Amino acid sequence: MSEVKWNDRFNIGVERIDSAHQRLFSIVGKLLNLAEDTEKQKHACQEGIKYLKSYTEKHFAEEEAYMRFIDYKDYAIHKSLHDNMRDKTLPSLEQELESQDYSEESIKHFLGICVGWLNGHIMIEDRAITGKTPHKWIHQPADNELDSLEKAVVQTLYDLFRLEADSVSRHYSGEDFASGRALCYRLSYRMPDKKAVQVFLVYEEQMVINLLSEMIGKQVKKIDKTIVEAMQVISRKFMQCMETHFTLGEDYQYEKINTLSFEQLVHSFDKQYPPYSLLFCTEKSDYFALCISK
Repeated sequence: MSEVKWNDRFNIGVERIDSAHQRLFSIVGKLLNLAEDTEKQKHACQEGIKYLKSYTEKHFAEEEAYMRFIDYKDYAIHKSLHDNMRDKTLPSLEQELESQDYSEESIKHFLGICVGWLNGHIMIEDRAITGKTPHKWIHQPADNELDSLEKAVVQTLYDLFRLEADSVSRHYSGEDFASGRALCYRLSYRMPDKKAVQVFLVYEEQMVINLLSEMIGKQVKKIDKTIVEAMQVISRKFMQCMETHFTLGEDYQYEKINTLSFEQLVHSFDKQYPPYSLLFCTEKSDYFALCISK
């Protein structure tokens, strides 16, 4: 699990906001420590998460008030990130914790996403408020587009794998939901105007093991080269099935598929995040992400 430790490089130069960020780091850090104590794990995490949610809502409101006060030009996009985290991601993660009775895996999901989001959001989007860095959520698709894409992914997961799934986030930015244990694929397409389109599919390793075990009728114990290549083929099929529900554009041509490490996936988001970037949780509590960069 990623370490949560405050560093002055996170400062944006606004005392009230910097103080709140330090507090958030402290809360998540304590949750990480609690997660290692199995005897106190459930109750402590329940209480800690309630406090984290309450403090997060208070902080978001204060930060948004400051952005309005200085007339921050990218306020709308920034607020949508807060809204997504508060209204979609945290409730989804909390629901998984409850349904899994605070299992080790559900706690890993919760803390992995929170740690990744906190680090990335403060270092990039929050520091952009005071001009210390450019923000990376450049494009904001319309809600109806995101609705359509979400429905297409959920339907394709069911059609292809008979898996029910729910959306966790509409702003997935490479948070480590599985401690780096994920298979990542990049599918490249070319539009008639020669413009490139890239689609990233990110499977939690346990999801891959479950899928392949069911397909071959034999328990898969680890990810090897054969599994990686099989998931390449399955990923191509996934995108072909997606076409019946959501199109990338007219007459686009598939070019190639590459396997990426999790680090390479995150590096792909260095300049800006994909405008379509969704995270899902399946009925088996496995995580899956789909990102489209145009």
